[in-house]
Amino acid sequence: MLNITDIRIRQVAPDGGKLKAVASVIIDDCFAVHDIKIIEGDAGEFIAMPSRKTPSGEYKDIVHPINTETREALKDMILEAYRKSLG
Repeated sequence: MLNITDIRIRQVAPDGGKLKAVASVIIDDCFAVHDIKIIEGDAGEFIAMPSRKTPSGEYKDIVHPINTETREALKDMILEAYRKSLG
């Protein structure tokens, strides 16, 4: 199972539109993933993994969970940390 040992949340300026914050996670005290976006969507908040734009204009994730269970667990942990950071 995913062992997240630290989550850091960086708030975005209030006029940032749908982008609310950016998260960094540390896995097993030895692997960092930065620039996970917390976005306000029509159905609530969600996370977007770090990505880069391809020459064709598409965005492709640089890192991402490989199964739904892990993605959901990561999303839940990050959004919980985000909500706590709001006070």
